[in-house]
Amino acid sequence: MRPGTRQLLISLIVACAMFMQNMDSTVIATALPVIARSLNESPLRLNVAITCYLLSLAVFVPISGWTADRLGARRVFSAAIIVFVLGSIGCGISNSLAMLVVSRIVQGMGGAMMVPVGRLVLLKTVPRSELVRAMSYVSLPAMLGPVTGPPLGGFIATYGSWRWIFFINIPIGIIGLILINLFIEDFRETGARPFDLRGFVLTGIGLASLAFGFETIGRGAVPAAVTFSLLIAGAICTAFYIRHAKRAEHPVIDLSLLRIPTYAAATAGGFLFRMGMGALPFLLPMMLQVGFGLTALKSGMLTFASAAGAMTMKIGVQTIIRTFGFRAVMCGNAIISAGFLFAYAFFEPSTPHVVIFLSLLAGGFFRSLQMTSINSLSYADVPPAMLSRATSLTSMCQQLSQAVGVGTGALLLFIFIAMRGELHPTPLDFSFAFAAVGCIGMLSVPFFLKMSPDAGAEMSGRGKLASS
Repeated sequence: MRPGTRQLLISLIVACAMFMQNMDSTVIATALPVIARSLNESPLRLNVAITCYLLSLAVFVPISGWTADRLGARRVFSAAIIVFVLGSIGCGISNSLAMLVVSRIVQGMGGAMMVPVGRLVLLKTVPRSELVRAMSYVSLPAMLGPVTGPPLGGFIATYGSWRWIFFINIPIGIIGLILINLFIEDFRETGARPFDLRGFVLTGIGLASLAFGFETIGRGAVPAAVTFSLLIAGAICTAFYIRHAKRAEHPVIDLSLLRIPTYAAATAGGFLFRMGMGALPFLLPMMLQVGFGLTALKSGMLTFASAAGAMTMKIGVQTIIRTFGFRAVMCGNAIISAGFLFAYAFFEPSTPHVVIFLSLLAGGFFRSLQMTSINSLSYADVPPAMLSRATSLTSMCQQLSQAVGVGTGALLLFIFIAMRGELHPTPLDFSFAFAAVGCIGMLSVPFFLKMSPDAGAEMSGRGKLASS
């Protein structure tokens, strides 16, 4: 098999694993009422199944890099898929809330290893000059999962059995396992680091508390005091971990990576960008269904435009980045993507659906281009020996930024509703919320501007252009 074909195949294998994990975070949401009736539970209580999955992800992501170094990337990647599929089977055969919650925790453990270790496999396999193209495939699941998950879950629960939401992972996992063992080498670092137990406990409690706290902001699922306590506990544990990481010889999350300029810019700027854009999967369906009165199916068909736009980006991503460079693309894209969020603020119930569809299609293109650029540049200057640590830290930041984005969107919506003294949102409330998260996405621009104009030149191919 030619190297290019093998690299493409590995990219698709990793992308499929990431799609399973990303989609499973959201696919259950629209099926909750149906599952609740089947298990004789209230939908509100069943929401704990979503929360436990996210918390499990948050706890186990930090140790993914250490595990891959210790046991080998292929072995851990395979084991993660097996654990994820076993958790899916447990969810599918659940006949009680307790069994569903335990199975979701198992799923989260597998998902926490699948994403960063899959990304590590890609980094170890694909030359840096080809990484942009590979990352364009791997970034796609992050865009597709939150958009396709809710309508797919609703469709399966409406026209079939909700249990197939989880059983559908079985054939995907089996095919993935076969391909992994056929085409992926078992990379392993010699002289693996000792396990940082104290760091694991601090990051696990800190990240889980922050993720859960931000997930519950503005939703009324738990008392405000509980949300506030979680955020305070998470902040305290994070502060203690930062202090611990400065003293520990082998911290579970290596903050020294932030001394690498390109990694620091992509991580900090990427966090703010994802935070702004991360509110979109929450705000958009809410606006279309609650604000505009559309059905879940019609809403899902419109929001799928974002995924379609993300897929069209894959055609020209490498040419765009090679032509303009990472810094120009990331600065310009942040402004354009924020501009689309401002444009969504002008949507009204009377806005033609074709206009909404085309706006979401174009916005999906630029958001996906930005995600690919950020994900690629993150590893441009990371030494090979630190790649496993970089994938852990990057996955942790992405997980947290997603929770913060959803929580921020919910909080903003709650504030704008409260300012009017009402209980239910109107289209105007969503307009203000979209404008606000657009401003948050714009805050990433100064971080990208700090980068050198030739940042990531080897990866983008601009170095070759300059020398020719």
